[in-house]
Amino acid sequence: MTGVAFITGGQRGIGLAVAHALSGAGYDVAISSELPIDNIEVVAALQGFSSCSGKIGYYRHDLSQAGGIELMLDRVENDLGPLTTFVSNAGVPANVRGDMLDISVEAFDHVMDINLKGGFFLAQNISRRMLEQSGNDYQSMIFITSVSAEMVSIERAEYCLSKAAASMMVKLYAARLAAADIGVFEIRPGIIETNMTAGVKDTYTGKIENGLVPAQRWGQVGDIGLVVLPLVTGKFAFATGSVIPVDGGLSIHRL
Repeated sequence: MTGVAFITGGQRGIGLAVAHALSGAGYDVAISSELPIDNIEVVAALQGFSSCSGKIGYYRHDLSQAGGIELMLDRVENDLGPLTTFVSNAGVPANVRGDMLDISVEAFDHVMDINLKGGFFLAQNISRRMLEQSGNDYQSMIFITSVSAEMVSIERAEYCLSKAAASMMVKLYAARLAAADIGVFEIRPGIIETNMTAGVKDTYTGKIENGLVPAQRWGQVGDIGLVVLPLVTGKFAFATGSVIPVDGGLSIHRL
């Protein structure tokens, strides 16, 4: 089965790995970020799909801005066809790691605007479109959250709060769309080697090797892509609303 997938934050890291996994499975893929199309990172990402048989499109969108969603999605569907798959992946970390008692309103709003509000309203518009197409190909929505939806990091409280709220968002969309057989799933990555974690790599490597992560290795972006594939093809359709940790055992409660 193939379809048309729209992936936020698809120009790098987890989003790009998911885009490659879906493209490799025969999906036409639209990737989105706030960067202009001539940005060196975007150019490199698009060049990486040169050998793929499916269509690849790039669509600029700033998740912190609620306006322009409908027009942007119209462009995607005009170019590639009706969406069958939405992967809500784009997100930002806390601006500064530090005492949660020092978080500013501006820093809090920045994280919430992108990690929660932007994702919610994009999913809302895509849900309406999927409902109009319901009954044709299997449709799915995948939300990439984080183990921080449940695991506390007091030095980045605003990030944890945004992911905890996003986890509830998944449940809400799953319940709303289940009758139309639109599968909605939450993937919770653990400590994944990406640009976002580059600044703490030295700090975490020793901890991971010493048992913080039972698998004793960093997670790789490809680990997420492998999990997404069976979810979007309908193999887990009756498991809608499920939370899937992809963290090497990090979130397992241990003594």
